[in-house]
Amino acid sequence: MGQKVHPKVFRIGVIDTWNSKWFARQSKKYSELLREDVEIRSFLNRKLGEAGLASVDIERSANGVAVTINTSRPGMVIGRGGTGVEQLRKDLTRIIGRGRRKVNVKVNVQEVGNPEQNAQVVVRNVIDQIQKRLPFRRVMKHTIDQIMRAGALGAKVILAGRLNGAEIARTEKLSTGKIPLQTLRANVEYARGAARTTYGAIGVKVWIYRGEVFAEKNRHEPA
Repeated sequence: MGQKVHPKVFRIGVIDTWNSKWFARQSKKYSELLREDVEIRSFLNRKLGEAGLASVDIERSANGVAVTINTSRPGMVIGRGGTGVEQLRKDLTRIIGRGRRKVNVKVNVQEVGNPEQNAQVVVRNVIDQIQKRLPFRRVMKHTIDQIMRAGALGAKVILAGRLNGAEIARTEKLSTGKIPLQTLRANVEYARGAARTTYGAIGVKVWIYRGEVFAEKNRHEPA
């Protein structure tokens, strides 16, 4: 099962949680809010692609929406004097309030502690290097080395497409360490993306194993 399901989805409720936290009583309301979440994330991925965007958390309440942007380069998102965050808030207000009453939008920016162990940030770096026409094998090896030096216990990178402009598309894989996909307590980061080149799209997938997560034992519990 772990080989066929998104690692994060597979572990939700065990060691991970949802990126969107809200509740809708009506099915029509649910579809509208879900569409808004997709539009918000698509907009931020386009606008903040070069700012090391890791993830976007959305939390809704009766009075408004709180959008938390996790990034490896918070300075690029905040801007000089906070102008970047204010512009993002205005843009998100137009997306969220479309066709409904005006809502209060709050934008928070958090820095990713260890970007070399964040799969989404690593995928973005690989895409940038592939689009600059760097040799894909060198990119894969350098990426794996960076991840392992950052303290990961395992890593895997897969590239698929017309690599180096080859006539026939193929898949190349490089991995090291271990990636326990079926262990629910294993903290496995996963992300994917596509590099747009003159030869077509190059698919990029990254797995990062960061160790196991155990529930904290109650110290007052008798032995």
